[in-house]
Order: sequence, then C-alpha cells, then structure tokens
Amino acid sequence: MLTMGPKVAELEAELARACAVEHAVAVSSGTAALHLAVLALGIGPGDEVLVPAYTFPATANVVALTGAKPVLVDVDPETMNVDPSRVEVGPRTKAIIAVHLFGRPARLDELPDVQVLEDAAGALGAERRGRPCGGLGVLGCLSFHPRKIVTTGEGGAVTTNDHAIADAVRQLRHHGWHGDDMSQPGLNYRLSDILCAVGIPQVRRLGELHAARARLAAAYEQRLRDLPLLLPCADEGDRHGWQAYVVQVEGRDDVLADLRAQGIEAQIGTYALHLLSAYRDQGFFPGAQHAFERALALPLHSRLTESDLDRVAEALDKLVTDH
Repeated sequence: MLTMGPKVAELEAELARACAVEHAVAVSSGTAALHLAVLALGIGPGDEVLVPAYTFPATANVVALTGAKPVLVDVDPETMNVDPSRVEVGPRTKAIIAVHLFGRPARLDELPDVQVLEDAAGALGAERRGRPCGGLGVLGCLSFHPRKIVTTGEGGAVTTNDHAIADAVRQLRHHGWHGDDMSQPGLNYRLSDILCAVGIPQVRRLGELHAARARLAAAYEQRLRDLPLLLPCADEGDRHGWQAYVVQVEGRDDVLADLRAQGIEAQIGTYALHLLSAYRDQGFFPGAQHAFERALALPLHSRLTESDLDRVAEALDKLVTDH
C-alpha cells in the first residue's frame, strides 16, 4: 500500500494523541488541511471568515477559494497573533481562523463567541494553559512542511473532536467518496503511506524534538537578551511551539541583508496580507505593518551548534549596534 494504507491510520492515531483530540485526518499539506477545514464547516459564497492580517497567505487564500470572503483583523504588534480587541463579528461571520504564529499560542479564550478554526501549522507541541494547540478549536490544522518540528516533506492534518466534521474531511480529501458512492465532489488531498511512515517516529518523539528546540530558544535568549531586540516568548503558563525563532529589530531589511551576506540564513517572519495585491483593498493594519517591517527569523534547526549560536549572536550584536 503506497497511498491510504495502514501507515496513514497509524500517523493519524499518533497525531490525535498529541493534540488530545478524537480525530486526526492526514492530508497532503497544511494548506490542504486549512482548505478542507473551511469546506467541512460548510463555508462558502456569502460568508465571511476573520483572518489575521499578519500570517502566511494560505490562511486567507483557502477562504477565498471557497467563495467566501476573508476579512482581515489586525494583530498585536508584540505577540504577532490576532488581537482579540480588534475582532468584530458581523452578520456574515461564520468563523475565525486563529493562527498560533511561529508556535506562540494565540489567546483563543479571549475571542468572541464564534467558531474557531486553529491554524496550528507551526504549533504542534505547543500548549495554551495546559491544553495542546490543535485541540482548542472546532478544528485544528497542522503542517509537516520541512520548517516544522515534525516533517514529512509536504503534508498536514486536520484535528477535531467532532465526528461529523472528521468524516466530512475524510470524504473531501478522497474525491468525495463515501463507501461506494460519491455523495459530493471532493479533492485529492491524500497523504501517502511513505510520507506517513516518515512522520510517525517523529510524532512519537515529539517531546524530545520540542525540548531540543526549547533549549535552542533558551540559548538564543541568553545570548541576545541585552541587545535592542524584541525576543519571542509565550504567555505565562503557555508553552511555545518554537516552529521558528523570530525576533523584532529596527532596520530589519538591512540587518537581514547583512546576515545573509555573512552566510547566515535568516529570513523575514511572514507576510502582512494588506500589502499583497490580493488583499490590498481591505485597508491599513498598523499591527501587521509593524510586525512585517521588524520580524526576523533566525536559524533554528536540530543541528545548530553552540558555535553557530555564538556566530549569529555576535553578528547581530555588531549589526544592531551599528544600525
């Protein structure tokens, strides 16, 4: 079995355990997970879904692809997650997609009474007030892209405690098939057994993998805490997922260019959607603008050495002092 075989079910069981939910449905990417989640909630033309203005564009794109309207909501410029005080629920609002950006748990408990779809693409292993991310909303969406703590190359999953929603996602990922009948048109968003086999041992070692990243994050903080940077953290009582280590710095573009010139593979954080042509008509979002202009993702992977961390810190020390 190379597609939809026993390894798919095995990975799904491990993910359901990790997220403390009844159902996990493996799919071909994190974007596929988001798309199927929106479809499974019955969202379509005439509906609106609230989306953070600072996130990877897939979060909004999947809403637009169903025919619904993604409505941007500004983010807290420090946490870079959706700002609950900015959320306004309208008559057409069907859900909010709350992103645990870079692995920092979003403040879902402060959101208004509306269906919450968790974009937990970078938050496997993270916790909000003792509960695993991916198990906090009506649905959770995971990604196993190479930059994530667990990777299958490409891949993702939808997590939920709702049996009917899980069944709808299973149908939709497999062309709409339900037994011998196709009750609705679906998509081919299946994840192969081969890729699931790659992911299974990583999910079983999730605690170990997360601890390794947490140690790297602590080592960065020790080296960078005296520099004029805003360092990442989680709310008290929460556990950061450390999908990325993203600082905020003035003059980010110059600092990024200088780091890359030294062979240090830094990157921007992610995108302010209102600056992209597809969503430019939604206005100005100062929190998203602030985060976009300052966020800098530093190297974070399992093979970073102490000397690598020293090198990054020394380069940043010189650059932010010079700037």
